[in-house]
Amino acid sequence: MLEPTRDETAPGAHQIEHPLIDASSVQAWLPIESAIEPPVYPLVLNSDVQRYLDRFTGERRDLIGLWLNRAGQYLGMIREILKSRGMPEDLAFTAMIESGFNPMAVSRAGAVGLWQFMAATGRRYGLRVDHWVDERRDPEKSTMAAAAYLGDLYKLFGSWWLAQAAYNAGEMNVLKAIRATGSNDFWVLSQSRFLHQETKEFVPQIQAAAMIGRDPSQYGFAEADTTMTAFETVTVPAATDLNWLARTAGVSADMLRSLNPTLIRGKTPPGQPYALRVPLGTGSGVLVALEKPRREPPVARERVARASTKPTRRGPGVVRAASSTSEVHVVRPRDTVTSIAKHYGVSVDDVLRWNSLHKQSRIRPGDRLKVLDTRLPAERQAGVR
Repeated sequence: MLEPTRDETAPGAHQIEHPLIDASSVQAWLPIESAIEPPVYPLVLNSDVQRYLDRFTGERRDLIGLWLNRAGQYLGMIREILKSRGMPEDLAFTAMIESGFNPMAVSRAGAVGLWQFMAATGRRYGLRVDHWVDERRDPEKSTMAAAAYLGDLYKLFGSWWLAQAAYNAGEMNVLKAIRATGSNDFWVLSQSRFLHQETKEFVPQIQAAAMIGRDPSQYGFAEADTTMTAFETVTVPAATDLNWLARTAGVSADMLRSLNPTLIRGKTPPGQPYALRVPLGTGSGVLVALEKPRREPPVARERVARASTKPTRRGPGVVRAASSTSEVHVVRPRDTVTSIAKHYGVSVDDVLRWNSLHKQSRIRPGDRLKVLDTRLPAERQAGVR
């Protein structure tokens, strides 16, 4: 969830590691009515929701407008997946509050993608998350996983509000709150001390986002840009380097990475051919390029190149790079790759990949590490991590 800022020491961001609880094991004490509500997402305009509705249409208007515009690329797909499972289409706005509809979003806790899955939860719902591929960044596959997860939570709690609260906090925390209060009404739980503040605010934010999303023009927002990048799929050999392929085939390396966000190491996985997305109309050129002798890029050194690790004058740990979407972090005493990744809200694997490092690499004070910023300008200005 991007609004408000998370307290990562508290439960949240799908940090649960246990299998989903069997609903039958808690029905004896869980105060849920026997008649399950129909698959309609209920909207309520109470003081909590109104507060976020005012904020989203006021001080956060530019940011919400950016998110709604980005949503144009994904809402149709998300709604179709939810509809196919008999689930309310408004659940799509869970992703808006989780990530701002950014498939590359990374939380400080390590949750990734549109739906902000932690690795263990993503794997539990069928997503591949390993050294080479992270399907949490695949909009369609992660949406199918999120729909399955929300569906399981709904079966457990019988309420979409409670399902969303559990999606944020973990089902055990919601079950404990229900047991402590004796109520299965989210709005009652939200007034208690048994839910963390982030979870109390999570559902009202989705409510406000869904109200705006149903009719953006009513709230003064422009129609979303639904332009999608057309692509075709080409089967490429194992361990194909995207930069090499881009140079050889004369296509944009940035476009290849954008079309294949799950390839977290800039190359396809070893061991077997891979179905790679390429810009529409470039498939034949890519196939021709694959016939050429492959020259692999130099093996990455264990440490950052000497030219980039000269000690600098002591001072703040960050200096701005030439690009407005990247930063250079000057390593300070006691810095680790993990602490640096957490500071910037990115994954450890990202920091290692951006700097051609390995998990066994050592960094020293004065080293300069490149850190990319995947947020858009309005998000950087709003301080969203």
